[in-house]
Amino acid sequence: MSVYLNGQFLPLADAKISVLDRGFVFGDGVYELVPVYSNKPFRLDAHLRRLQASLDGIRLANPHQIAGWRELILQLIAQQAFADQSLYIQVTRGTPGAGQPPRDHAFPQGGPPTVFMFAQPLVTSTPEQKAAGVCAVTAVDNRWLRCDIKAVSLLANILLRQQAVDADCAETVMLRDGFLTEGAASNIFVVKSGVLLAPPPSNLMLTGVTYDVVLELAAANGIPHAVRAIAEAEVRAADELWMTSSTKEIMAIVKLDGEPVGAGVPGPLARQMDGLYQTFKQQVMRA
Repeated sequence: MSVYLNGQFLPLADAKISVLDRGFVFGDGVYELVPVYSNKPFRLDAHLRRLQASLDGIRLANPHQIAGWRELILQLIAQQAFADQSLYIQVTRGTPGAGQPPRDHAFPQGGPPTVFMFAQPLVTSTPEQKAAGVCAVTAVDNRWLRCDIKAVSLLANILLRQQAVDADCAETVMLRDGFLTEGAASNIFVVKSGVLLAPPPSNLMLTGVTYDVVLELAAANGIPHAVRAIAEAEVRAADELWMTSSTKEIMAIVKLDGEPVGAGVPGPLARQMDGLYQTFKQQVMRA
């Protein structure tokens, strides 16, 4: 497997960073994940805009312009032995320079950021998995107040996601102050009486690229929808509940905290949206 690290393409086994890198010591960095279908990155500009927003959020200068990122990403894609990829980008604040404390909370001065990218095979949900749906659990969203930054420090998400794993479920649906935020590793949509509901973008959630596509497809295809605060009671009384992400795409949650969601099977709007999403994805990849 070929990876990219600080200006070089090299085998994964040869990629090394300092143990004093602030991404390792503090989790001081951000990341982005780009799905790649048939060697074509999906909505790359949107992912790079979100990367820029995350870098701005932690006051770290972007090491590349969009054209530079695009060139490096396409080179890395071309070096992989598999066509469908999950491409990971990470930028950290790097290692303190000479004369600076090896570990200090304050930003180091003058050192370059660490830029790392690698790709692994993209595994999306099978038609059989989508037909069955998944279960989820709920938990209090106890993360920090800048969840809109795609930070590498994901310990809170990991602990929340593990609650779902421990319950043999696919996701943890998070609630803060009585309202839906998102999943531990996904966005969450609610369907009630034929209307698709999405929580509004804010500092308390990370809006995914799939989240944006779903709302665009709803608008383009006349599906009633609203972006507004969604109370916990509405989540529990939903006719349909979905999780969305680059890997899960549109996945129906059919059981929540052991109770069926709606009829306990993927609903008609989830099936419709998944069909629209697959068609859209193929159109984008052919463009």
